[in-house]
Amino acid sequence: MRILQTPIRFYPDIGGVNQYVLDLSKELVKNGSKVKVICADEPKSDIKNFKGIEIERLNYFSKIANTNLCGSLFQTLMKENFDIIHTHMPTPWSADISALVSLIKRKPLVLTYHNDLIKKGFANIIATIYNRTFLKLLLKISEKIIITQPEYINHSKYLKKYKEKIIVLPNAVDINIFKKKNINKEKNSIFFLSVLDEFHRYKGLDYLLKSIKEIKKEVPSIKLYVAGKGKLLEEYKTLSKDLGIEKNVEFLGFVSDDDLIKYYNQSEIFVLPSINHNEGFGIVLLESLACKTPVISTNIVGIAKDIEKENCGIIVKPKDVRALSQSIFKLLKNFKLKKLMGENGRKLVEKKYTWEKIAKDMEKVYEGVLR
Repeated sequence: MRILQTPIRFYPDIGGVNQYVLDLSKELVKNGSKVKVICADEPKSDIKNFKGIEIERLNYFSKIANTNLCGSLFQTLMKENFDIIHTHMPTPWSADISALVSLIKRKPLVLTYHNDLIKKGFANIIATIYNRTFLKLLLKISEKIIITQPEYINHSKYLKKYKEKIIVLPNAVDINIFKKKNINKEKNSIFFLSVLDEFHRYKGLDYLLKSIKEIKKEVPSIKLYVAGKGKLLEEYKTLSKDLGIEKNVEFLGFVSDDDLIKYYNQSEIFVLPSINHNEGFGIVLLESLACKTPVISTNIVGIAKDIEKENCGIIVKPKDVRALSQSIFKLLKNFKLKKLMGENGRKLVEKKYTWEKIAKDMEKVYEGVLR
């Protein structure tokens, strides 16, 4: 099977959608498919093949919100020989051109709808116009629409008309990479990971910083490690100083894959306090659980119900600093509960959220649309 993936960006760029495409594509290649990724050349990279995945990077002439506009994308896609084109939202440019090419070449289009296109300010005007026009065409053209959590059909007002096309396939992790290591836990340590830019403000880091101020009153030695870089880094550093917790927060910047696994392992808790439905799933929670580190998140994330059901973390309401603080304090002070939740988390991931399983399910989707 020849599969063409069209994320807006790709490895070595980090981010939920890009990681999703990478991990899925690696498994598809292992299973014998030929996968090619066409994306914007950001960050600049000479990598043309990674883990068996062919990569073609295109120059872009502009960037609106989080979307690179590649002028040669249509022409490039038209030259490709493929069986299926798999594109992604919420990055309209690449998704819409992929849909157009699928129509012209009469090849099936599979769309993974990670979350709605929601913006602020002037970008919101563009997003609103898009959602009322081109998005409808994209959803109509797509043979199948993949969502990562069943509740998203109800959360998104754009998907309700297309229920017959929708298939729920969750995100996953590579459990051979993300696993428990022989690393000692650092007492009273918390880990947070995200791109620190305007688009990812919904990750809720400011609420986590405010909760650290509250916890510090009872746990003076509390330490928050923040991994990731972006334009908001200085803003978050300033907020930490204003809250009087600058000595309790360490901004790590970009972390390598090896260091990422180290911080998942050495931290007592991973926290993702997402505040709105821009958070489509929360794959970092799976990565932490795979390393047997319990998590705290909000009821917005895609695996919130499983976290509660399998007792591998604590779920709170978005923007509730008090509840967040109390949950962190509860786990920090209960060694047995942390250990139990960590063990339960690994079991959950192994049972339901491996890329080996999800890739096989995706192949069934591909085979179905080809028939």
